[in-house]
Amino acid sequence: MKKRICAALLAAAGILGALTGCGGQTADTQAEGAAAGAAVQATVGTWKTAQTLTPYFYEDFLEADGSVEVMPFTNPGDQKTALLAGSLDMTGTTIPTAIAAAAAGEPVKIVASLCNKCSALAVATDSDIQSPEDLKGKTIAYVPGTMHHVLLLDVLRRAGLNPDKDVTLTRIDFFDMGQALAGGQIDAFLSGEPYPSQVELDGYGRILSYPYFDDSIGTINAAMIVTEETIAQNPELVQELVNAHIAATEYENENPDAWLDLAASFGTDRELLEFSADNIELCWDIDEQYIRNCENLAEQMMELGMIDHVPDIEAMFDLSFLENAKAEME
Repeated sequence: MKKRICAALLAAAGILGALTGCGGQTADTQAEGAAAGAAVQATVGTWKTAQTLTPYFYEDFLEADGSVEVMPFTNPGDQKTALLAGSLDMTGTTIPTAIAAAAAGEPVKIVASLCNKCSALAVATDSDIQSPEDLKGKTIAYVPGTMHHVLLLDVLRRAGLNPDKDVTLTRIDFFDMGQALAGGQIDAFLSGEPYPSQVELDGYGRILSYPYFDDSIGTINAAMIVTEETIAQNPELVQELVNAHIAATEYENENPDAWLDLAASFGTDRELLEFSADNIELCWDIDEQYIRNCENLAEQMMELGMIDHVPDIEAMFDLSFLENAKAEME
Protein backbone atom coordinates (compact mmCIF):
# COMPACT_ATOMS: atom_id res chain seq x y z
CA MET A 1 0.00 0.00 0.00
CA LYS A 2 1.50 3.25 -1.14
CA LYS A 3 1.07 6.54 0.67
CA ARG A 4 0.07 8.34 -2.51
CA ILE A 5 -2.76 5.86 -3.07
CA CYS A 6 -3.97 6.20 0.51
CA ALA A 7 -3.76 9.97 0.28
CA ALA A 8 -6.04 9.86 -2.74
CA LEU A 9 -8.52 7.74 -0.83
CA LEU A 10 -8.35 10.17 2.04
CA ALA A 11 -8.99 13.14 -0.17
CA ALA A 12 -12.00 11.41 -1.67
CA ALA A 13 -13.38 10.96 1.82
CA GLY A 14 -13.12 14.68 2.41
CA ILE A 15 -10.76 14.34 5.33
CA LEU A 16 -7.48 15.48 3.79
CA GLY A 17 -8.34 19.12 4.28
CA ALA A 18 -8.44 18.52 8.01
CA LEU A 19 -4.89 17.25 8.15
CA THR A 20 -2.38 19.92 9.16
CA GLY A 21 1.35 19.39 9.62
CA CYS A 22 2.43 19.27 13.23
CA GLY A 23 5.20 17.96 15.39
CA GLY A 24 5.29 15.40 18.17
CA GLN A 25 4.17 16.09 21.69
CA THR A 26 6.74 14.57 23.96
CA ALA A 27 9.65 16.96 23.41
CA ASP A 28 10.04 20.74 23.16
CA THR A 29 11.78 20.46 19.79
CA GLN A 30 8.85 18.51 18.42
CA ALA A 31 6.42 21.15 19.70
CA GLU A 32 8.48 23.82 17.97
CA GLY A 33 8.35 21.76 14.79
CA ALA A 34 4.57 21.65 15.03
CA ALA A 35 4.41 25.42 15.20
CA ALA A 36 6.57 25.58 12.08
CA GLY A 37 4.30 23.16 10.20
CA ALA A 38 6.63 20.15 10.30
CA ALA A 39 5.34 16.67 9.48
CA VAL A 40 3.82 14.55 12.23
CA GLN A 41 6.17 12.32 14.21
CA ALA A 42 4.14 10.34 16.74
CA THR A 43 4.20 7.18 18.83
CA VAL A 44 0.94 5.31 19.32
CA GLY A 45 0.18 2.27 21.45
CA THR A 46 -2.18 -0.61 20.69
CA TRP A 47 -2.52 -4.43 20.77
CA LYS A 48 -1.72 -6.91 17.99
CA THR A 49 -5.29 -8.20 17.87
CA ALA A 50 -7.57 -7.99 14.85
CA GLN A 51 -9.89 -5.52 16.55
CA THR A 52 -7.14 -3.10 17.58
CA LEU A 53 -4.84 -2.86 14.54
CA THR A 54 -6.10 0.48 13.22
CA PRO A 55 -3.02 2.49 14.38
CA TYR A 56 -0.86 0.37 12.07
CA PHE A 57 -2.61 2.11 9.15
CA TYR A 58 -2.26 5.67 10.48
CA GLU A 59 0.96 6.47 8.66
CA ASP A 60 -0.68 5.83 5.30
CA PHE A 61 -3.08 8.69 5.97
CA LEU A 62 -0.65 11.37 7.16
CA GLU A 63 0.72 14.12 5.00
CA ALA A 64 4.03 13.52 3.21
CA ASP A 65 6.93 12.61 5.51
CA GLY A 66 4.66 12.10 8.52
CA SER A 67 5.40 8.99 10.52
CA VAL A 68 3.84 6.95 13.30
CA GLU A 69 5.71 4.44 15.40
CA VAL A 70 3.25 1.83 16.66
CA MET A 71 4.13 0.28 20.00
CA PRO A 72 2.39 -3.07 20.69
CA PHE A 73 1.30 -3.97 24.22
CA THR A 74 -0.47 -6.93 25.79
CA ASN A 75 -2.02 -5.12 28.75
CA PRO A 76 -4.28 -2.02 28.52
CA GLY A 77 -3.06 -0.83 31.91
CA ASP A 78 0.52 -0.79 30.63
CA GLN A 79 -0.61 1.25 27.64
CA LYS A 80 -2.17 3.87 29.89
CA THR A 81 0.93 3.95 32.12
CA ALA A 82 3.19 4.50 29.11
CA LEU A 83 0.93 7.32 27.92
CA LEU A 84 1.05 9.06 31.30
CA ALA A 85 4.83 8.64 31.39
CA GLY A 86 5.15 10.48 28.07
CA SER A 87 6.34 7.47 26.08
CA LEU A 88 3.25 7.57 23.86
CA ASP A 89 1.36 10.41 22.19
CA MET A 90 -1.85 8.38 21.95
CA THR A 91 -2.88 4.85 22.83
CA GLY A 92 -5.75 2.44 22.65
CA THR A 93 -7.13 1.12 25.92
CA THR A 94 -10.23 -0.64 27.16
CA ILE A 95 -13.17 1.43 28.37
CA PRO A 96 -12.89 -0.08 31.89
CA THR A 97 -9.25 1.05 32.03
CA ALA A 98 -10.22 4.56 30.94
CA ILE A 99 -13.00 4.67 33.55
CA ALA A 100 -10.62 3.46 36.27
CA ALA A 101 -8.14 6.16 35.23
CA ALA A 102 -10.84 8.83 35.47
CA ALA A 103 -11.91 7.55 38.89
CA ALA A 104 -8.28 7.77 40.03
CA GLY A 105 -8.01 11.37 38.82
CA GLU A 106 -5.50 10.53 36.09
CA PRO A 107 -5.42 13.18 33.33
CA VAL A 108 -6.51 11.19 30.27
CA LYS A 109 -9.25 11.86 27.73
CA ILE A 110 -11.01 9.60 25.23
CA VAL A 111 -10.88 11.23 21.80
CA ALA A 112 -12.19 8.44 19.52
CA SER A 113 -13.58 4.94 19.74
CA LEU A 114 -11.46 2.02 18.53
CA CYS A 115 -13.61 -1.12 18.45
CA ASN A 116 -16.99 -2.37 19.57
CA LYS A 117 -18.45 -5.85 20.14
CA CYS A 118 -15.70 -8.58 20.14
CA SER A 119 -17.18 -10.58 23.08
CA ALA A 120 -19.11 -13.86 23.26
CA LEU A 121 -20.32 -16.49 25.72
CA ALA A 122 -19.20 -19.98 24.67
CA VAL A 123 -20.23 -23.46 25.82
CA ALA A 124 -19.29 -27.01 24.80
CA THR A 125 -20.83 -28.33 21.59
CA ASP A 126 -22.62 -31.22 23.28
CA SER A 127 -23.63 -29.19 26.35
CA ASP A 128 -27.22 -29.17 27.56
CA ILE A 129 -26.93 -25.39 27.96
CA GLN A 130 -29.28 -23.84 25.42
CA SER A 131 -29.90 -20.46 27.05
CA PRO A 132 -28.28 -18.32 29.77
CA GLU A 133 -30.87 -19.64 32.24
CA ASP A 134 -29.36 -23.10 31.77
CA LEU A 135 -26.08 -21.89 33.27
CA LYS A 136 -27.48 -22.56 36.75
CA GLY A 137 -25.20 -24.99 38.58
CA LYS A 138 -22.49 -24.68 35.93
CA THR A 139 -18.82 -23.67 36.14
CA ILE A 140 -17.95 -20.57 34.14
CA ALA A 141 -14.46 -19.23 33.42
CA TYR A 142 -13.77 -15.51 33.62
CA VAL A 143 -10.98 -12.99 34.21
CA PRO A 144 -11.79 -10.69 37.16
CA GLY A 145 -11.86 -6.95 36.62
CA THR A 146 -12.26 -7.06 32.85
CA MET A 147 -15.01 -5.90 30.52
CA HIS A 148 -15.88 -9.58 30.06
CA HIS A 149 -16.35 -10.00 33.81
CA VAL A 150 -18.89 -7.18 33.82
CA LEU A 151 -20.64 -8.59 30.73
CA LEU A 152 -20.84 -12.05 32.30
CA LEU A 153 -22.48 -10.70 35.44
CA ASP A 154 -24.92 -8.77 33.26
CA VAL A 155 -25.85 -12.00 31.45
CA LEU A 156 -26.34 -13.85 34.74
CA ARG A 157 -28.48 -11.11 36.27
CA ARG A 158 -30.74 -11.02 33.22
CA ALA A 159 -31.12 -14.80 33.48
CA GLY A 160 -32.18 -14.47 37.12
CA LEU A 161 -29.01 -16.14 38.40
CA ASN A 162 -27.01 -15.12 41.46
CA PRO A 163 -23.29 -15.23 40.55
CA ASP A 164 -22.39 -16.09 44.15
CA LYS A 165 -24.92 -18.90 44.63
CA ASP A 166 -26.27 -20.23 41.36
CA VAL A 167 -23.04 -20.72 39.40
CA THR A 168 -19.36 -21.36 40.08
CA LEU A 169 -17.06 -18.70 38.68
CA THR A 170 -13.46 -19.79 38.18
CA ARG A 171 -10.56 -17.62 37.11
CA ILE A 172 -8.79 -18.84 33.98
CA ASP A 173 -6.64 -16.81 31.58
CA PHE A 174 -8.25 -16.07 28.23
CA PHE A 175 -5.61 -18.12 26.42
CA ASP A 176 -6.50 -21.25 28.41
CA MET A 177 -10.30 -21.06 28.39
CA GLY A 178 -10.74 -23.06 25.20
CA GLN A 179 -8.59 -25.92 26.44
CA ALA A 180 -10.46 -25.96 29.75
CA LEU A 181 -13.78 -26.12 27.89
CA ALA A 182 -12.56 -28.94 25.64
CA GLY A 183 -11.26 -30.87 28.67
CA GLY A 184 -14.49 -30.51 30.61
CA GLN A 185 -13.00 -28.46 33.45
CA ILE A 186 -15.52 -25.70 32.76
CA ASP A 187 -18.97 -25.55 31.21
CA ALA A 188 -18.75 -22.07 29.71
CA PHE A 189 -16.61 -18.97 29.37
CA LEU A 190 -17.07 -15.36 28.34
CA SER A 191 -14.12 -13.70 26.62
CA GLY A 192 -13.08 -11.61 23.67
CA GLU A 193 -12.43 -12.69 20.12
CA PRO A 194 -10.94 -14.79 18.68
CA TYR A 195 -11.26 -17.31 21.54
CA PRO A 196 -15.03 -17.89 21.36
CA SER A 197 -14.86 -18.28 17.58
CA GLN A 198 -11.89 -20.62 17.93
CA VAL A 199 -13.85 -23.21 19.93
CA GLU A 200 -16.70 -23.12 17.41
CA LEU A 201 -14.38 -23.34 14.41
CA ASP A 202 -12.51 -26.27 15.99
CA GLY A 203 -15.77 -28.07 16.64
CA TYR A 204 -15.70 -28.57 20.41
CA GLY A 205 -17.65 -25.47 21.37
CA ARG A 206 -20.42 -23.16 20.24
CA ILE A 207 -21.34 -19.57 20.92
CA LEU A 208 -24.35 -19.41 23.22
CA SER A 209 -24.90 -15.66 23.05
CA TYR A 210 -23.42 -12.25 22.38
CA PRO A 211 -23.75 -10.19 25.60
CA TYR A 212 -24.77 -6.86 24.13
CA PHE A 213 -27.66 -5.02 25.76
CA ASP A 214 -28.56 -1.50 24.66
CA ASP A 215 -30.15 -0.69 28.03
CA SER A 216 -26.88 -1.52 29.77
CA ILE A 217 -23.33 -1.56 28.38
CA GLY A 218 -24.19 -2.12 24.73
CA THR A 219 -21.30 -2.99 22.43
CA ILE A 220 -18.60 -0.59 23.71
CA ASN A 221 -15.14 -2.09 24.05
CA ALA A 222 -12.03 0.04 23.49
CA ALA A 223 -11.09 3.62 22.62
CA MET A 224 -8.17 5.92 21.86
CA ILE A 225 -6.91 8.15 24.68
CA VAL A 226 -4.47 11.03 25.03
CA THR A 227 -3.34 13.06 28.02
CA GLU A 228 -4.82 16.41 28.95
CA GLU A 229 -1.31 17.84 28.62
CA THR A 230 -1.08 16.75 25.00
CA ILE A 231 -4.43 18.36 24.24
CA ALA A 232 -3.34 21.61 25.87
CA GLN A 233 0.17 21.78 24.43
CA ASN A 234 -0.24 20.18 21.02
CA PRO A 235 -3.87 19.99 19.86
CA GLU A 236 -2.66 19.93 16.24
CA LEU A 237 -1.03 16.56 16.86
CA VAL A 238 -4.17 15.15 18.45
CA GLN A 239 -6.27 16.40 15.54
CA GLU A 240 -3.87 14.86 13.02
CA LEU A 241 -3.97 11.51 14.79
CA VAL A 242 -7.76 11.55 15.13
CA ASN A 243 -8.07 12.37 11.43
CA ALA A 244 -5.74 9.50 10.60
CA HIS A 245 -7.71 7.21 12.90
CA ILE A 246 -10.96 8.02 11.11
CA ALA A 247 -9.44 7.55 7.67
CA ALA A 248 -7.70 4.31 8.66
CA THR A 249 -10.88 2.88 10.18
CA GLU A 250 -12.87 3.71 7.07
CA TYR A 251 -10.16 2.12 4.94
CA GLU A 252 -10.23 -1.11 6.98
CA ASN A 253 -14.00 -1.34 6.77
CA GLU A 254 -13.95 -0.75 3.02
CA ASN A 255 -10.98 -3.08 2.46
CA PRO A 256 -11.44 -6.03 4.85
CA ASP A 257 -8.80 -8.10 3.07
CA ALA A 258 -6.11 -5.53 3.89
CA TRP A 259 -7.25 -5.52 7.52
CA LEU A 260 -7.38 -9.31 7.81
CA ASP A 261 -4.07 -9.74 5.98
CA LEU A 262 -2.38 -7.51 8.54
CA ALA A 263 -4.02 -9.38 11.41
CA ALA A 264 -2.91 -12.70 9.93
CA SER A 265 0.66 -11.41 9.62
CA PHE A 266 0.77 -11.22 13.44
CA GLY A 267 0.13 -14.95 13.76
CA THR A 268 -3.64 -15.49 13.89
CA ASP A 269 -5.05 -18.02 11.44
CA ARG A 270 -6.76 -16.30 8.51
CA GLU A 271 -9.74 -18.67 8.58
CA LEU A 272 -10.27 -17.89 12.26
CA LEU A 273 -10.07 -14.16 11.57
CA GLU A 274 -12.70 -14.41 8.84
CA PHE A 275 -14.90 -16.52 11.13
CA SER A 276 -14.75 -13.98 13.96
CA ALA A 277 -14.95 -10.84 11.80
CA ASP A 278 -18.73 -10.52 12.09
CA ASN A 279 -18.32 -10.08 15.85
CA ILE A 280 -15.77 -7.30 15.47
CA GLU A 281 -16.74 -3.70 14.79
CA LEU A 282 -13.97 -1.27 13.86
CA CYS A 283 -15.17 2.22 14.71
CA TRP A 284 -14.24 5.80 15.47
CA ASP A 285 -17.39 7.78 16.29
CA ILE A 286 -18.82 8.43 19.76
CA ASP A 287 -22.45 9.44 20.32
CA GLU A 288 -24.70 10.04 23.31
CA GLN A 289 -25.64 6.36 23.53
CA TYR A 290 -21.95 5.45 23.72
CA ILE A 291 -21.50 7.81 26.68
CA ARG A 292 -24.65 6.46 28.39
CA ASN A 293 -23.30 2.94 27.99
CA CYS A 294 -20.03 4.06 29.60
CA GLU A 295 -22.00 5.46 32.53
CA ASN A 296 -23.79 2.12 32.94
CA LEU A 297 -20.44 0.32 32.80
CA ALA A 298 -19.01 2.61 35.48
CA GLU A 299 -21.97 1.90 37.76
CA GLN A 300 -21.39 -1.84 37.40
CA MET A 301 -17.66 -1.44 37.95
CA MET A 302 -18.37 0.33 41.25
CA GLU A 303 -20.72 -2.48 42.28
CA LEU A 304 -17.89 -4.95 41.62
CA GLY A 305 -15.39 -2.89 43.62
CA MET A 306 -13.29 -2.12 40.54
CA ILE A 307 -13.60 1.59 41.33
CA ASP A 308 -14.61 3.34 44.55
CA HIS A 309 -16.82 5.96 42.89
CA VAL A 310 -18.33 6.75 39.51
CA PRO A 311 -16.34 9.58 37.93
CA ASP A 312 -17.81 12.30 35.73
CA ILE A 313 -18.13 10.18 32.59
CA GLU A 314 -18.97 13.04 30.23
CA ALA A 315 -15.82 14.84 31.37
CA MET A 316 -13.83 11.72 30.44
CA PHE A 317 -14.36 12.56 26.75
CA ASP A 318 -13.02 15.32 24.52
CA LEU A 319 -15.08 15.03 21.35
CA SER A 320 -13.89 18.31 19.82
CA PHE A 321 -11.43 16.52 17.54
CA LEU A 322 -14.13 14.23 16.17
CA GLU A 323 -16.38 17.25 15.68
CA ASN A 324 -13.64 19.10 13.78
CA ALA A 325 -13.04 16.09 11.53
CA LYS A 326 -16.76 15.68 10.83
CA ALA A 327 -17.02 19.34 9.89
CA GLU A 328 -14.25 18.87 7.33
CA MET A 329 -15.94 15.76 5.96
CA GLU A 330 -19.21 17.57 5.19
